[in-house]
Order: sequence, then structure tokens, then C-alpha cells
Amino acid sequence: MCHTMAILLSGSVRVFKLAESGREITLYRFGYGEGCILTANAILGGHQFPAIASVEREAEAIAIPATTFRLWVNRHEAWRHYLFDLLSRRLATVIAIVEEVAFRRMDARIADFLLRRLTPQSPLLQITHQQIAAELGTSREVVSRILEDFATAGLIETGRGVIRLLDHQGLQRRQRVW
Repeated sequence: MCHTMAILLSGSVRVFKLAESGREITLYRFGYGEGCILTANAILGGHQFPAIASVEREAEAIAIPATTFRLWVNRHEAWRHYLFDLLSRRLATVIAIVEEVAFRRMDARIADFLLRRLTPQSPLLQITHQQIAAELGTSREVVSRILEDFATAGLIETGRGVIRLLDHQGLQRRQRVW
């Protein structure tokens, strides 16, 4: 049972699901002024969801005891509005992830992932194949195979823990494949 709700004042937290196989997928992230909707659900509904939260950037937070949290939900419309807004945004994020996983090819998902982090002005990304796999809910081997394909096509160049963008437009074309 969760006994506190943390609202971030700084930093970033990644919430992910870990499978028995060791594979993981990012469910969502939260940052300044936000809290974990799964924690809120556990406090209000008494149901735990097996997910893991990991601090990505050093974080500072306000801890709200569960009893205070529930009291605020009952007494303060602004607090209820905040929670429903947070829930709505997180639900939209998770639905988008389900759509991606269920309906979009992995090569397009990886191209999209890279294009959100790489630009012609900032063409270098320090990241491992395993980190990309964890983000997208696939295996490192699948990521490695697709990145090798992108490199062979001249879209990117890979090195140990680094990816360099070579052909932005070419990668954009791969991103649009459904």
C-alpha cells in the first residue's frame, strides 16, 4: 500500500513495466508539478499496479501523506481537478503506447524515437541499444538489427553507446511506415 504521494519540484521520473523475461517498456514520465498517477490510484483505490519508478534526473519532491491526499480529494475542487487532469494526460500517454506497440512497425517506432532526440543541429545521441529497447518494449537484438539496417541505408552511424544522424529526411521516411 502506498502511504505518500510525491509531487516533483524538480527532476524527472520514468515509470515502466518489467516483464518476467526482463524486458521493460516505459509507461510514462513525469516531471515538475506532477506526481505518479499509479500512486494516486493506489492511495484512492487501494489497488497496486506492478510498475517501477526510476529517477532519471535528480529529483526533489513534496511528499503528501495518503490521509492528507484523500482529505484534499474530498475537500478541494482544485486538487480533484489537478488529479483528473493528470489522470487524463497519463491515460492518453498509455493509450498512445498501446497503439504504437499493437499497430506500428518497430522500425518506424525506432525511427520516431531517434527523430525525437536527434536533429541536424544536434546529430549525436549517447544511448545504448538496451536503453532504446527498454524505452520501446522490445529486445536489444531487435533494436540492434534495425539500427544496423538504418546504418547500412546511410541514415545513421552507430558506435559504442552513440548514434549519429546522417540522413534526417531518410530517417523521416522510415518513421512514416505503418
